This record gives sequence, C-alpha cells and structure tokens, in this order.
Amino acid sequence: MEFMDVVKARKSVRSYVDKEVEEEKLQKILEAARLAPSWANQQCVKYIVVRNKAKIAEVSGILNSWVKQAPILLAACADPGESGSRNGMDYFLVDIGISMQQLVLAATDLGLGTCWIGAFDEAKVKKALEVPGAVKVVALTPLGYPAEEGFEAKNARKPTGASRRKPIDEIVHMEKW
Repeated sequence: MEFMDVVKARKSVRSYVDKEVEEEKLQKILEAARLAPSWANQQCVKYIVVRNKAKIAEVSGILNSWVKQAPILLAACADPGESGSRNGMDYFLVDIGISMQQLVLAATDLGLGTCWIGAFDEAKVKKALEVPGAVKVVALTPLGYPAEEGFEAKNARKPTGASRRKPIDEIVHMEKW
C-alpha cells in the first residue's frame, strides 16, 4: 500500500482468526519499531513478544478478554533512565509513541490487525511478564489476522479508520491558536 493508504486503513482490531503470524511478517513489524527515532538516539524502547497461549490468556485477564484471540501479544516497555526529560516531559513516552505507531502501521501494511492498549494495571502486567523494576510497561497490542472478512482487501480500498476523524480545520491552527 501507499503510505497514506496505510495511515487511512489503520484501525483498532478486537477480533482475530486462529492463524499464526508468519515469522517474516513479525520481524518486519519489529524492524519498523526498531528504526523509530528516539530521544538523543538512546533507543530505550524494548518489546516483549508473547506467543504462549496460556501467557496471552493470563495477560488478557488483566486487559480485555478478547485479547486472548490473538496469536501474538506485544508489550512496549522502556526504562525511563535510558531516556531523557525536559520541561517536565518524560521522553520515554514519546519514544514509545513513535515506535508503537511505526509498529502499528507496518502491521496494517502487512494485512495484520492491532489494537493499541494503554489502560491497564501496570503492576499486574509487569508481574505476569516478569518485567524488571525500573522498566515501565507503557502499551500493549494484540497482533494477528483480523476476523473481519476481507479486512485486508477492504482496507486497501477504503479509509475505515480515518473516516471518523475530525476535519483538518478543527485540529490545525495557522500562525497562532
């Protein structure tokens, strides 16, 4: 797909078919995330790839029950000490935001679905995934083939995710607020 088609096709997927994600596709998605820019090029973002069905089910109990349908669960983590802070903004959050967006768009381009999850009990997720103390779990996403029939072909033709966005004149100000 062309880049803007990928951006328009991205949507949150909450239903997955029982089909494994090919290793080649997973590696392309992780490579897109790895290549994301980061604060002072510190590259603080780390990912946990969970394929074990029992572990996915355990974590889905902390998140949302539908997550367990996905063949893969990805957790985006960062050690704030490996990033920076300026004017009260912790840049590890920005680093994860950029990396996750590249991951999500790469998945969309390959016909895979994701759903960015940011509301969860971090302490429980950290315990389930054995994440060390200083490392923060910032976001998670299931990864798999969407259960929606014709997802890939339909999204290549129609901007489903972008259809409910505010018009540009409501989000862009020129020269001043």
